[in-house]
Amino acid sequence: MGNAARLALLAGPVAFFALFFAYPVAAIVARGLKVDGVWRFGRITDVLAQSDIRHVLWFTTCQALASTALTLLIALPAAYVFARLDFPGKNVLRAVVTVPFVLPTVVVGTAFLALVGRGGLLDDLWGVRLDTTVWAILLAHVFFNYAVVVRTVGGLWSQLDPRQEEAARMLGASSLAAWRKVTLPALAPAVAAAALMVFLFTFTSFGVVQILGGPTFSTLEVEIYRQTSEIFDLSTAAVLTLVQFAAVGVILVVHAWTVRRRESALRLVDASVTARRPRGPGQWALLAGVLATIAVLLLLPLAVLVQRSLDAPGFGYYRALTSEDGGTFLVAPIAAIGNSLQYAVAATAIAVLIGALAAAALARRDAGRLVRGFDALLMLPLGVSAVTVGFGFLIALDEPPLDLRQSWILVPLAQALVGVPFVVRTMLPVLRAVDVRLREAAAVLGASPFRVWREVDLPLVRRALLIAAGFAFAVSLGEFGATVFIARPDSPTLPVAVARLLGRPGDLNYGQAMALSTILMVVCAVALLVLERLRTDRTGEF
Repeated sequence: MGNAARLALLAGPVAFFALFFAYPVAAIVARGLKVDGVWRFGRITDVLAQSDIRHVLWFTTCQALASTALTLLIALPAAYVFARLDFPGKNVLRAVVTVPFVLPTVVVGTAFLALVGRGGLLDDLWGVRLDTTVWAILLAHVFFNYAVVVRTVGGLWSQLDPRQEEAARMLGASSLAAWRKVTLPALAPAVAAAALMVFLFTFTSFGVVQILGGPTFSTLEVEIYRQTSEIFDLSTAAVLTLVQFAAVGVILVVHAWTVRRRESALRLVDASVTARRPRGPGQWALLAGVLATIAVLLLLPLAVLVQRSLDAPGFGYYRALTSEDGGTFLVAPIAAIGNSLQYAVAATAIAVLIGALAAAALARRDAGRLVRGFDALLMLPLGVSAVTVGFGFLIALDEPPLDLRQSWILVPLAQALVGVPFVVRTMLPVLRAVDVRLREAAAVLGASPFRVWREVDLPLVRRALLIAAGFAFAVSLGEFGATVFIARPDSPTLPVAVARLLGRPGDLNYGQAMALSTILMVVCAVALLVLERLRTDRTGEF
């Protein structure tokens, strides 16, 4: 593919991100830091000098570091189990482990609220409440990011040749020394990449902290939301957005470096030949411990969520979803299901189109520095404040020809911003694996570029395309940070409906929130199980 063709493919993704990401974010920053047409950069130091803002920055960083360390500690043994041990139900369990990652953060917060909050399982049994404590936030973050470590580190671990470690033991090294000197250095890039992704997701945490932290704890994302929607202090929100943007940029640069190091170690051996049945009491004990951890940490919160949604006799909370109460919504809460599905389908179509074009342009490893830079920029929507993007939509897209505030397409556009990175990350490895000689042979035989793509590339990447669409659908369905600003009262999405119900007192509202969260969880779980059936070794890892 020549440079001209690559730039032509990138034209659509560049325009999309410029109009619906860069422009709204820049509009928020400009609105906050410009006074009478003059930039007031001194406002940055004024905001950062405030003690409460410094406390938010401190807590955001500390909880992200603690969440990352705790996630690695709990999930690394599971990465080994899925990489090296073979046991019945392994593929199904791998899909189950991944379900929390695609669940909306609102559902994760609701599930832990049902477990550790007021009237939750622990409160009923032992009078223990962890909501409004940092421990609830940390446990929910481990729940959410467990699969990131298992899939990222376990994917590489399963491809490392175990004979290297066995040779070290034969030369007299202990098992611990052999692992530390042989396996750990090979795993280090994958561990670093997983740790950085967990840190990124927890550093920008919003829904989990908002639901479980209460008024006591606030991350950067929660504080940006508070400053924009409650205090209406756009200058402070703009400064916090810039701080978050800078931090995320550094994280993504380091992550890109670790990924490049990781790629050199991949595909050492066929992953299917490295797993074997557990041998000895140690491996059986490790397998039992990992299964127990999955049951308590991942399955129990979801089970309690379902149980709480069924507390009312005769499926009362579910039946209540069909009635209009005139307070929380302008429509019956159940309408949020149809709204979310329609928005998610539209967002998936947009994300697949934009992501596929970007992946096709980035597939060649000899791409220039400018093209590689755009690859990194595609990840920014995962880390930059979704609250800022959503509020920026309202401020920036309010004049012709981009006056979209009353258009239904506004929500899918915001959701697609989050889905595009998943499409690119899923399709890019597969496109890079296509033998360029196949394309060249088809071109020599007279095939047009479109026919080369249809006859050569499409059959090879069709499965990856379906997986990418599934991931985009799941993350679009659960997007909350931006949607909470732009979803209209007469057409709420499921995450927005859950958050609004939780924000109102009364058992009925709480039960309806649990019911809607259960429905959303089931839809995401079904999508994940379908993806697991389609998964291949080249497209199954994060």
